[in-house]
Amino acid sequence: MTNTPEQVLKDVFGYEQFRGPQRAIIDELLAGRHALVLMPTGGGKSLCYQIPSLLRPGVGIVISPLIALMQDQVDALRELGVRASFLNSSLSLEAQREVMQALRSGALDMLYVAPERLTQPATLDLLRSVQIALFAIDEAHCVSQWGHDFRADYLQLSLLQEQFPHVPRIALTATADANTREEIVARLGLADSQHFVSGFDRPNIQYRITQKQTPRQQLLRFLRREHEKDAGIVYCLSRKKVDDTAAWLVEQGFDAVPYHAGLTPEQRQRHQQRFLREDGVIVVATIAFGMGIDKPDVRFIVHLDLPKSLEAFYQETGRAGRDGQPATAWMVYGLQDVIMLRQMMDASQGSESFKRIERARLDAMLGLCEISSCRRQALLHYFGEQAPEHCGNCDACLTPAPTWDGTEAARKALSCVYRTGQRFGVNYLIDVLLGAESDKIFQNAHQHLSTYGIGRELAANAWRSVFRQLVARGYLNVDHTSYGGLHLAEKARALLKGEERIDLRVDVQEVLAKPQKKARGTAQVGDADRVLWDALRECRRRLAEEKDVPPYVIFHDASLMDMVHYRPLTSQQFLDISGVGQSKLEKYGEAFLQVIREHESGH
Repeated sequence: MTNTPEQVLKDVFGYEQFRGPQRAIIDELLAGRHALVLMPTGGGKSLCYQIPSLLRPGVGIVISPLIALMQDQVDALRELGVRASFLNSSLSLEAQREVMQALRSGALDMLYVAPERLTQPATLDLLRSVQIALFAIDEAHCVSQWGHDFRADYLQLSLLQEQFPHVPRIALTATADANTREEIVARLGLADSQHFVSGFDRPNIQYRITQKQTPRQQLLRFLRREHEKDAGIVYCLSRKKVDDTAAWLVEQGFDAVPYHAGLTPEQRQRHQQRFLREDGVIVVATIAFGMGIDKPDVRFIVHLDLPKSLEAFYQETGRAGRDGQPATAWMVYGLQDVIMLRQMMDASQGSESFKRIERARLDAMLGLCEISSCRRQALLHYFGEQAPEHCGNCDACLTPAPTWDGTEAARKALSCVYRTGQRFGVNYLIDVLLGAESDKIFQNAHQHLSTYGIGRELAANAWRSVFRQLVARGYLNVDHTSYGGLHLAEKARALLKGEERIDLRVDVQEVLAKPQKKARGTAQVGDADRVLWDALRECRRRLAEEKDVPPYVIFHDASLMDMVHYRPLTSQQFLDISGVGQSKLEKYGEAFLQVIREHESGH
């Protein structure tokens, strides 16, 4: 085995240089020390433990909650010539025995293990009998009970520091606010370790948020205009909405599949495999889908419902554009989303301190939706990172939303909530403001209130926007014990008394941000190169089918584009292509070189 990190990076993984703090993290582990790594999706976290696993004596143990994806992760490593395997409940007893024998005999460089398997006494006995290079705890935010992806099995991982105190541990995640970070450190015994926090910015992702009007038609316009044949993920809160949306997209001519916990494991696996291995498949999913997905060419993430927190939003949108090429994070949300999430939160069985933190997280999410300044700056600020005032790649920067002095309208809305008894929902309050002649208003005698009919200067939709923004900004609270009844928050006092003013966003019909430059791929291939590009993709597809792996496990699009650009004709030239190491040269070099030679010779 080559003996420096740079040699392994080039010979095994096919890359010329490290990115960001990768080399410093690798050095910590090689020295036998622990590390906590926060690095954005697509930032190259896996290299930080894969390279030390190959350079340190023994086997690298990777703890991951992603049983459904372990096979693909192991396949990708084996394609690179790394002796990798996994141990989880998806294997037959015979297959498990083979893996354990390989581990005992020193025939593995890396082993992926599910947390529930790792903590079994038999597994711990097995690990104590072999030399371990390191423990890598992937998706480490799962250890946090405050986090958005909590896994109870992760709480048991504190045993690593107790039973294997001299084995270096590295915990990795793409998202963790201050609370989550503290809990990772405490539970995994990383207080004395070096913390590596990379920038959270994903500049290639364009963030766009708009109000729900006709969400399906809005989604259809977005897909048809910008992502007609692209792979992407559409997130919904409920299983029923997932099923209905996926079926509707199929009717519209898109290749879409549903994914949620109500499907059988076989269905989920089949839909996930189609997404990973075919081009242009859209997965409509609950938040159960996406963690650990390595597919590099996901071009868009859609939220048809409001996420519960900025951590969830960042984690989910981060699944787009892992290849560094332009991608879109597009979301629609409305007042009903806000009310439903607030009610779910207040009605939960959690402690008061838990609810308080969850409310603060939802408020931060709503703040991102309602601001008229740069979305990226607000998102990065939440994670403690400074950013320029204008990013130039979010809807607020590209098509700034107009604002208006909503002070008087807000005071009318708040006053109407107060005078009707702080127990009615938005639609009823709007009827009162507009002076509607309804039976319910007459039964309650609210036609005699001073706020009856004082809001006729605005249409019902405009009032809906006012109420949404007042709820989002914390002037109104939602009563979870009633049907969305609103009541005044303490913050409303100064506004009602005329001691402060408020600017509100104008709800535009549709936020049409300037389309991004297309991702590197077919759209950037000129007519002269298209034949070679298509031939290389066909070669990759055929090899992927033979190997039963996703096409990107053979080569990423970026590698194919380098082949189109540089036209290598010899093995040495092929080694200079990004993503080509010794193993891939030996396995695939001749097949791709043959395609290029035939193209160059005019066949």
